[in-house]
Amino acid sequence: MTDFKKLPKTRLRKMARAGDRILECYRLLGKNDANVVGEVLKGHGEFFEWDHYPPGNVYDHETHAQYYYHTHPPEGRAEKYGPEHGHFHTFLRPKGMPKSVKPAKVPDYKKPEGDNDELTHFVGISMDRAGFPIRLFTTNRWVTGETWYKAPSVISLLDRFDMDLAYPSLPVNIWITAMLQLFRSDIEALLKARDQAVRDWQAKHPDETVYEDRGLEITSTQDISVEKQIKGVQRALKAA
Repeated sequence: MTDFKKLPKTRLRKMARAGDRILECYRLLGKNDANVVGEVLKGHGEFFEWDHYPPGNVYDHETHAQYYYHTHPPEGRAEKYGPEHGHFHTFLRPKGMPKSVKPAKVPDYKKPEGDNDELTHFVGISMDRAGFPIRLFTTNRWVTGETWYKAPSVISLLDRFDMDLAYPSLPVNIWITAMLQLFRSDIEALLKARDQAVRDWQAKHPDETVYEDRGLEITSTQDISVEKQIKGVQRALKAA
């Protein structure tokens, strides 16, 4: 969990603004008895496990940020990682990255054909059945089909995740952008833990290609509460 006392005041203020935006999104959606998950599912007919919602994902052609929502079959998963309705996956494609950021030199690296296909995954956001976030997690490479970037590179890109779109829902896009800002310090820790989990797994399974090993799916995870995070930020700002 975040040690708010160690964060600079500038970071705390940015987190506080993000928290305000999240609460405002909840307020606006609540006026129509709506929620974040319902916004990305509405209008797409029957809901199917594994399918991406909205279909085709959400992609900002200016910032090159991307996300989608989906669910997994609950059998076996809830016991391992905790119950959820589904989760968002958040990404950035290379056209949104500075040229100085390069993929990690992993043994099985293969450059994709498309010039915008070496995307990185930031974090997954697990949601409960009421449509509120309950957990953050990172994944192994095979889970999302991403290109592998080391944690310091991914962390340097976090501020570039900005969904500046009205589709499929302006409140959802504001919310998901603000979530990565409010929990940025936690996400940084999760990405560092992700890299350590991969190193540990490789040491125990030296004959396997770790990034494609189906035995390693979730590489780090943390339960979260928007309300508790906002209160922690507020207390730290008062004490600063």
